[in-house]
Amino acid sequence: MKSKMVFGFHAVTARLRHEASSVEEIYVDASRVDRRMQELLATAKSFNVRVIMVDDQRLDRIVGTRRHQGVIAVAGELSLARNLDELLDAIDGPPLLLVLDGITDPHNLGACLRVADGVGAHAVIVPKDRAVGLNATAAKVASGAAETVPYITVTNLARTLRELKERDIMLIGTDDEAEKGLYDADFSGPAALVMGSEGEGMRRLTRETCDLLVRIPMFGTVESLNVSVASGVCLYEARRQRMLKGM
Repeated sequence: MKSKMVFGFHAVTARLRHEASSVEEIYVDASRVDRRMQELLATAKSFNVRVIMVDDQRLDRIVGTRRHQGVIAVAGELSLARNLDELLDAIDGPPLLLVLDGITDPHNLGACLRVADGVGAHAVIVPKDRAVGLNATAAKVASGAAETVPYITVTNLARTLRELKERDIMLIGTDDEAEKGLYDADFSGPAALVMGSEGEGMRRLTRETCDLLVRIPMFGTVESLNVSVASGVCLYEARRQRMLKGM
């Protein structure tokens, strides 16, 4: 089983509570004796996870950054659904998916995962190439959402989008130049929100595969929103519509 580093209090605690069996060991800053650290140590002990006390400098060397908050877990892959068909077959009710086309900033990816978890989206789907991947930084920014939201990596995004359409899942993309506004779109049925990259937006083939393009109304001076913020605006509109219909 391939191991990776998970760091930060939110990410490590979420992994322990969600799937403690995947955590091999935890390295913590021996100088931290505050309440937050004591709570994490108690959680680790309750799951019989080995804790190794080290100095702060060693933690820096392990992950190559000082933004670990004094806690790093060595963990295996999660047992969340990683296959799209497996995921869709298990969904009860209309799917709500977030598709990210070429996100290269791990902070944006982590924030998108956090939004997806908050709104109750069923999965985040990303292409294998031209994307940052779910690294330790993205997982930390996600504040535990990387441990709860299925993260589906696909080899051919255009083909995957066509497969979603074959399952009657509507593909709704965002485009600043779209004629239809966000609040005029119907998100209450099976839907996949398709977001483009930070700078270039959706690729041409991705855009052409969408069933509908919508724009987020902008009332100030800025022309567009950060991809994670835009994802949040759109996904919560989808959730609002579903709640109105008792879904």
